[in-house]
Amino acid sequence: MFSKILIANRGEIACRIIRTARRLGIKTIAVYSEADRDAMHVSLADEAFFIGPAPARESYLDGGKILEVARACGAQAIHPGYGFLSENAEFAEACACAGVIFIGPPAAAIRAMGDKAQAKALMEKAGVPLVPGYHGDAQDPALLAEQAGMLGYPILIKASAGGGGKGMKIAAHVAEFAAQLASAKREALSAFGDDRVLLEKYFTSTRHVEVQIFADGEGHCVHLFDRDCSIQRRHQKIIEEAPAPGLEDQLRQAMREAALAAARAIGYTGAGTVEFLLTPDDSTFYFLEMNTRLQVEHPVTEMITGVDLVEWQILVAAGAALPLRQDEIFERGHAIEARIYAEDPARGFLPQSGRLAWFDVPEEGLHVRVDTGVRAGDIIPVDYDPLIAKLIVWDEDRVAAIRRFRTALATTRLAGVMANVDFLKAIVALPPFAEGSPDTGFIEAHRGDLFAPVEAAGNETLAMAAVGLLSERAAAARAGAMASVDSWSPWNSQFGWRLNGNARETVRMCEMAGDKTIDHSVEITYLREGWRLDWRGGGVSRASGTLAADGALRAEFDGHRLKGVFVRSGPELTVFPATGAGHRFVIASPTAEAARGGAPPGRLTAPMPGRIAALLVEPGTKVEANQPVLVLEAMKMEHLLTAPRTGVVKEFPFKLGSQVAEGAELVIFDLDPVPELG
Repeated sequence: MFSKILIANRGEIACRIIRTARRLGIKTIAVYSEADRDAMHVSLADEAFFIGPAPARESYLDGGKILEVARACGAQAIHPGYGFLSENAEFAEACACAGVIFIGPPAAAIRAMGDKAQAKALMEKAGVPLVPGYHGDAQDPALLAEQAGMLGYPILIKASAGGGGKGMKIAAHVAEFAAQLASAKREALSAFGDDRVLLEKYFTSTRHVEVQIFADGEGHCVHLFDRDCSIQRRHQKIIEEAPAPGLEDQLRQAMREAALAAARAIGYTGAGTVEFLLTPDDSTFYFLEMNTRLQVEHPVTEMITGVDLVEWQILVAAGAALPLRQDEIFERGHAIEARIYAEDPARGFLPQSGRLAWFDVPEEGLHVRVDTGVRAGDIIPVDYDPLIAKLIVWDEDRVAAIRRFRTALATTRLAGVMANVDFLKAIVALPPFAEGSPDTGFIEAHRGDLFAPVEAAGNETLAMAAVGLLSERAAAARAGAMASVDSWSPWNSQFGWRLNGNARETVRMCEMAGDKTIDHSVEITYLREGWRLDWRGGGVSRASGTLAADGALRAEFDGHRLKGVFVRSGPELTVFPATGAGHRFVIASPTAEAARGGAPPGRLTAPMPGRIAALLVEPGTKVEANQPVLVLEAMKMEHLLTAPRTGVVKEFPFKLGSQVAEGAELVIFDLDPVPELG
């Protein structure tokens, strides 16, 4: 057994590996970039080493630096986690040359199955059914366009060396193909250092079912049942289940046997996942790809089997045989996992970054597990995937697991950055989800329900927000620290007292509800005990309350007592009532108004920090409203930005490849005038 291992990763998977290693008595070495100096995985590890700037290419993807650290600290093995170097055959070979064990499959297996095109060729020879497509070596755009035409649209363009939804684009018709091909190649090159792609016929209604396999160096190979990962956005999974619901036993067994055959065909060792597309109408399955690493969704398999897959990885890498044979592995109950991302579903799942001001999750135990790599106060950096946490639940059957899942999501609270928790709640609340067998078109099919207008805060929540704000001010005033809380009102330091009567002021709380901003204005009268709240649009309340240092809020208005949580993050505040959804507000002071004013009409600004990945038109070009003009790369994904109105592109202030800050003006337009009404 190893005494010390290095973890060549970050975030929740690094923390998860550390937990198992610690239980096994193995010391852990973390590596970190400039962006991760204060990260959770750094503090959990026994030792940590700095490896470079924030961009992954200069840190987590630099295998040479990581091996230098391993040799310097005496690590006997390296666990790559998932992503980054986990499916890099060259890195696995470099580890072997350096005398360091790579906790994963042999380089030959990674090379065979990590290259999606080569993997399809191998599976075709083995008789495993493939999705119709092109997976040849020739990459000439004209040839690829010809192949796409022969397959028929829509077409899925997929990075040959990729995974995790990176370098994947859909061309719905021939006019889109060239642009989507270029985008897929850029994204693939950035994420994997390889811009080769393959083409597949795109099925609008399929299920994504996968089989977890495990093999050791003695020739033993087992499966640990199956998972369903059909609910996806941007080709990335967000909800996974084990076992896959609604499969007949014969089909389930056929997929498991196909997965084992694939592993045996390449002399596989370690943890791997064989993914299939399943057509619901005729129950035909097609080989999709094999991931030669631990999957993000591995916890649902662990929950139904009781097996620690990371422990098995370490044991097998150390030369041990599999702890269990196939007939000794049992599944029990049902598990569901949701990926909690820092993103804005209402804006096309736009990734978010910033400080996580509040992070409250349900208590872990037999039925609930939370895998995370961040804590309240941590920064969600712009440089990496915006995964915050994975929420996993287990129960005796799927019905009970869904019920527990809904409860767990209801008690998951975040503030400071936008997250997809409410979107996940909306998914699991839909009857079609409970009915089972969702397909990959689930989100689009239920768009009307999932992206329904967000209900504005009710009077009770508004009153709690006002009481929290006023209690915070009062506490700060008593402490003599008013300037650090809110300095925009000249009267704030004299709460409740005026020479000629009670003090009054009007506060605007702008509620951030989905893609809308709702203005709530209230006139506050400072009384000897509490406040009088006069809401614009009607309603008067007599309110009082207290706010604890940990954010616990107790509010009373008109004799009604309420409890909740109040979180302040700059001009933004979030209120979580004891029951019901949380609500976000921005305090509209003059300084806050200036800070959140956004881009004036007719300007195109960066929605988040990123890199200029492509300039799609030349200066002097006449463009139409909503015509794509440039591509911004952020958080390992590309974002297409379009012209705000018809006009002429005068210039691009930033060059191709430039890093830009959020709010930076990206294009100078000479816009056509807005036509007058009437």
